[in-house]
Amino acid sequence: MNLTGENLLRELAPQVLGAVIRRFGDFSAAEDAVQEALLAAAMQWPEEGVPDNPRGWLIHVAARRMTDHIRAELARRRRETIVMMQAPPDQQVSPAPDSGVATDQDDTLILLFMCCHPALTRPSAIALTLRAAGGLTTAEIGNAFLVPEATMAQRISRAKQRIKSSGVPFRMPSDRERAERLSAVLHVLYLIFNEGYASSIGPNLQRSDLANEAIRLTRAVHNLLPDEGEVAGLLALMLLTDARRAARTDPDGALIPLDQQDRTLWDRNAISEGIELISATLSKGSIGAYQLQAAIAAVHDEAARAEDTDWPQILALYGLLKRMSDNPMVALNHAIAAAMVHGPPAGLELLKALDTDGRLAGHYRLDAVRAHLLEMAGDREAAIAHYRGAAQETKSIPERDYLMTKAARLAASPP
Repeated sequence: MNLTGENLLRELAPQVLGAVIRRFGDFSAAEDAVQEALLAAAMQWPEEGVPDNPRGWLIHVAARRMTDHIRAELARRRRETIVMMQAPPDQQVSPAPDSGVATDQDDTLILLFMCCHPALTRPSAIALTLRAAGGLTTAEIGNAFLVPEATMAQRISRAKQRIKSSGVPFRMPSDRERAERLSAVLHVLYLIFNEGYASSIGPNLQRSDLANEAIRLTRAVHNLLPDEGEVAGLLALMLLTDARRAARTDPDGALIPLDQQDRTLWDRNAISEGIELISATLSKGSIGAYQLQAAIAAVHDEAARAEDTDWPQILALYGLLKRMSDNPMVALNHAIAAAMVHGPPAGLELLKALDTDGRLAGHYRLDAVRAHLLEMAGDREAAIAHYRGAAQETKSIPERDYLMTKAARLAASPP
């Protein structure tokens, strides 16, 4: 299967899974059937060609597997035979690929909302979203979070059991339910993107597969809910941030900070799309946290050089965001912006409040920012100590190497 074929299967996987769950209602069995259909496609299509209706083909094969599964179970278990006989006749056979039955509806959004059901923890929701809606294998998801495949399989299995036991119907949530769950959907997509953009652990600074998947799924949500400002804001934020991907590391994978990046490497098409998205949504009135973060990212991306960055505007936007969100990372970034506008003492003063915030106290990012501001202020010895402290705490190898290098260069510089 070539790359185009693989991408096609990945794009169709959640749609097919949604259609099969809608028809048969069993999440686990449906997923197994869809995996079998995808495997069959991967083996047959390269030799026989992609069918005219690949989605219908996959649904037909998966539904046939489901029917086989149900019939096998019927043969072994009398109770399920009774259940099967009570089902409508048209639900006991698989539809033809060209029948159009239950094949014209894209259920990706329903899957996303199901995977982000309040009954699930956020880690379980992320794993299930990547598996069911993202089309990633259990091994790929395990690699993404650096846990063994067996561990991730157990996590996903528990999540599916939780969904099953909660009795969640496979349908688009009501307006009230959608409003309740939309923030969870967006948060899960945001977390997936962040892990892809700045991997929290391991040898690579970035996981482009995760970032791309988050963008693709967020784009799907935006296509289906184009009037939701925060959906557009999140998509814009991802595009504007991911646009810098090529400039964030050197050929050896070492981290390059924002102010030292070669901005000619930034993806101008992604920046244009992101700015167009955020400009359109900001003009509609109500503004949320993702829209504000996208606006901040846009200010950075619009600066031709690091020294051209409009830090007063960024500080004002972080001020709004800080009032809207009780997030210590926002407060941390607000302190950086304050330092860039009013000088490092102003930023260092704001950091003091975070020392007693249990969510961030002792976090390596707090040490790293403090080291940077101390370096700006000329306090060399204190900066070295905090760079080294941050390096000891981070689990990201590129970040550790970067922080150690900063400390070493400062230590070697004339006092």
